[in-house]
Amino acid sequence: MWRVLRAASFERRLLCFDFYVARSPRESFIYFLVQCSSDYMKHFLFSTGKVPFIHVGNQVVSELGPIVQFVKAKGHSLSDGLDEVQKAEMKAYMELVNNMLLTAELYIQWCDEATLEEITQPRYSSPYSWPLKNILVLQKKWEIKRKMKAIGWAGKNLDQVYEDVDQCCQALSQRLGTQPYFFNKQPTELDALVFGHLFTILTTQLTNDELREKVKNYSNLVAFCRRIEQNYFEDHDRDSSAGSSLRLSKGPTLP
Repeated sequence: MWRVLRAASFERRLLCFDFYVARSPRESFIYFLVQCSSDYMKHFLFSTGKVPFIHVGNQVVSELGPIVQFVKAKGHSLSDGLDEVQKAEMKAYMELVNNMLLTAELYIQWCDEATLEEITQPRYSSPYSWPLKNILVLQKKWEIKRKMKAIGWAGKNLDQVYEDVDQCCQALSQRLGTQPYFFNKQPTELDALVFGHLFTILTTQLTNDELREKVKNYSNLVAFCRRIEQNYFEDHDRDSSAGSSLRLSKGPTLP
């Protein structure tokens, strides 16, 4: 039995599901990775633990990258159909997302004082009592600031960060083009990762809509998110209501 657990502080409650219970193994794995990526982003921005994680026997594997490698070692990979050039391209785009989008999201959540005070601090500290909640916020804030300094982002302002997000979205939009997924008709690990970031940006309320608008400027990226939301969330919700053993609570949806 393979299970993925989500932090209880999310808008959607704890999710547990059997790994192979939905339709085919490939579709189960796609759904699993999409959930992992989306959950990882929300928890990474607002909490201290490491999710998602899978519990297999006496083994626990946490975070999206290690989970992908672990499951791949068990014989399941969404990128098996790609040639070596495509796999290298996929990895390059995944690095772009991690280096640009993730860094920008962390900067906005922890280095912009308005967002930190109004959004991040209350959500991050909500499970804890005083004074631990204040200590943990300070620790995380300085951790992120050290990271920004190490990678050369400490001197940036919000406009520059938004410009980096726009450049990343432009590159992703160009790669996606009119295809349903980044490598044509079948989603890969890249699709799960990109969805996790973009869906979080589009559905997370911040102090202003600037970050969200950067993504919404690229209609094919928004359509991509809607496609995955429909194919791997709404369809599974319908399966659940029709009597499947999957039981998923409905989370945030795209506006």
